Amino acid sequence: MKEIMGWIRSIAFAVVFALVLGIFVFQPYKVDGHSMDPTLQDQQRIYVSKLPHTFSYLPDYGEIVVIDSRVERERSFLDDVLSHPLVALLTGTAEDHSMYVKRVIGRPGDVLEFKNNQVYRNGEALEEPYIKETMQYVADGKWKVPADHIFVMGDNRNHSTDSRDIGFIPLDHIMGTMIENPFKTQE
Repeated sequence: MKEIMGWIRSIAFAVVFALVLGIFVFQPYKVDGHSMDPTLQDQQRIYVSKLPHTFSYLPDYGEIVVIDSRVERERSFLDDVLSHPLVALLTGTAEDHSMYVKRVIGRPGDVLEFKNNQVYRNGEALEEPYIKETMQYVADGKWKVPADHIFVMGDNRNHSTDSRDIGFIPLDHIMGTMIENPFKTQE
């Protein structure tokens, strides 16, 4: 009986440790779709640092982030727990398609324009060698990124649901920033 209780304690500790790690520090995500082509492919596994989400850091321009696309609702700590892969597997919500992988284009206070098949930030055309093809999107007027929000776009601009469709992304909807694969072996 003592040995069984030891195993139960060890397993419980491992589960709690995995939950804490995944909620606050580090979590894998899977790219769903082609909106980040050619940078990331459909079904590619990426690793995300959750520290920006945990400590409310503002991501830098060009960083790849995972966002909760449900910007019309408030996020809570329960959302963070339920989006953990282990919890999602146990609750049957593993196929949730509300998390998007996108690139940061605008930060609070930036003024964005979409003209001449390019993105302009604060009057300057962005150099974007990572995009798949020339963007076929034009919008009248200027978009000012509000405080505590960012503007994101996919690298496959002509086939991406992003801030042009869902709006500005509140900082608490940024789940984390992509990091290089920590498990990739050097060749």
